[in-house]
Amino acid sequence: MKFPRSVSIVPVVVLLLSSTGCATYRTISKAEQGSAKVFSGTRLDVSAIRGDEVALRKFKADPPSYPLVDLPLSIGFDIAILPLTVPIATGELLFK
Repeated sequence: MKFPRSVSIVPVVVLLLSSTGCATYRTISKAEQGSAKVFSGTRLDVSAIRGDEVALRKFKADPPSYPLVDLPLSIGFDIAILPLTVPIATGELLFK
């Protein structure tokens, strides 16, 4: 039986995810009152790629080992959880 090429790439993607760590998961799991939540993983990856130490300190989470590899995955995950993060972030702003 011949598998499509996309099926053979799945284990490679899973291996990359496990070795780099997901920036979105890291930032959301350590989120505190007032911390960045909307597109937090994408913002962490971009800050790590740019080498912006000041921005990295704001997240209170270590960036992934390979932020450039993690960036497209973080964008996808951030978009997927957008309906959860926007109400939380706006609620924090409204009820300060």
